[in-house]
Order: sequence, then structure tokens, then C-alpha cells
Amino acid sequence: MRIVVAGGTGTVGRHTVNAARDAGHDVVVLSRRSGADVQTGEGLDAALVGADAVIDVTNLTSLSAKRARTFFETGTRRMLAAEKRAGVGHHIALSIVGIDHIDASYYAGKLAQERAVRAGDVPFTIVRAAQFHEFVGQLLAGTPGPLALIPRAHIRPVAAREVGAHLVRAAETGPRGRSTDLIGPRDEDLVDLARTQLAFDGIRRRVIEARLPGAYGRGLASGSLRGGADATVARIDFEQWLRSEDHRSA
Repeated sequence: MRIVVAGGTGTVGRHTVNAARDAGHDVVVLSRRSGADVQTGEGLDAALVGADAVIDVTNLTSLSAKRARTFFETGTRRMLAAEKRAGVGHHIALSIVGIDHIDASYYAGKLAQERAVRAGDVPFTIVRAAQFHEFVGQLLAGTPGPLALIPRAHIRPVAAREVGAHLVRAAETGPRGRSTDLIGPRDEDLVDLARTQLAFDGIRRRVIEARLPGAYGRGLASGSLRGGADATVARIDFEQWLRSEDHRSA
């Protein structure tokens, strides 16, 4: 199978690419670096020639609902239009568990992406996964200095490596509409994970938990991001991930 991975150089994308190659698939990495831009549509037609499936793991870092909606809607619509022209039979989009009632901030963009996928003309699978283990380090890096401000969030994190493999299995299975969610093996509080990672890395910083205001903050603190009982449970917990090469290379 020829699989195009949009955003294939990012946190989940590189694991998706490796999982697809390990499974024997012909993989095309779609990114601005490779000459394709999902926001403008430049290079998409050439990248999708002969593709059987497209896995979309493109991303941006923003808490602006407007910016997130624009990014995900624009990229999704341009990809779906190019996929239709190329005769691609399957579009797989990565989203986030438990966001149905959190139409705010970054999650507003992911919900807009899901709506755009459903409204398109290409058969699709929407794969929702829990927050990644790698998310903790991204938050810590985003708040430099002696204090680390971490939002109150009840989550069930999963390794990006397992998300990548899950996405490839979804591509192999064929269009399913909404796929089974993927969540991590343990309920966690984000602030505890931040303290655990800093201690593991030998970094002395004070971690302060704060409840963010508005719908976004309420959603993080609600526990809905842990997913439901019918989700597929991944194997790698946070402490196992910390001891792995994935943490050292994150």
C-alpha cells in the first residue's frame, strides 16, 4: 500500500512513517520540507500520485480557537480536494479523545477538522487518541524559568509511538468513519507527570498547578480527556516512556 503521511516529520508523524515502513508499505512524507504545503495546496497533487491512503497528523501550536479552526479546516479541505483528484480511497485523520463538549481553544480546531472530514467526498476514518506522553515535555519547554505552570488536567496519556502504529492499522483496515479511541494504560494528573519527568531528568524546578479559565480549562479538568471504557488501551505507561529512547529523542 502507498501511504502518504501529512505532517510526517512531527511528533506523531515520524512514528507513523516508521510504523508504515516497518509494515512493508511504500511511504511518502508530506511536509513543507518535501515541497508540499497543505495550507496553500502547493505540491499536493504531485505528492498524492498513486496513493492509496493519506494519514493526516499535521499540527500547530496555538490556544486560539480562530487560528486552530482556520488551520485545520483549510488543510483538511485542500487535502481532501487533492485526494479526490488523485483517486485516493482513504483519508485518516488524527483527533483527540473526549473533546466533544470542549469546542474552545485548540480543541475547537480539531472538532472543525472532524466536521470537514465528514463533509468531504473521500472515504475516511477519524482516529481519536489521548494526549501524548510527549505533551508533558512540550509544556515544560513552553514555560522556561524556575517555575513551571501546568494546567489542571486529568488525562490518560499514550506514547506517540503507539499512536503512529494505531494510525497505520487504521489505514490497513480501510474506511470506518469513527474508529475506536486509543488511550493510555493509566489515569494520570498532568501536574504529577510534570514533576515525575523533571525528577527523572534531574531538573530542579517548582511545578505549580493552575486551573485555566473558560470552557477549555473546564474541559481539561473534567476528566473527559481520559476517554471511555470502550477505548483500546495502549501498553506503554509514562514511566516506561521516560526510560525509553523516545523520551531521550523527544
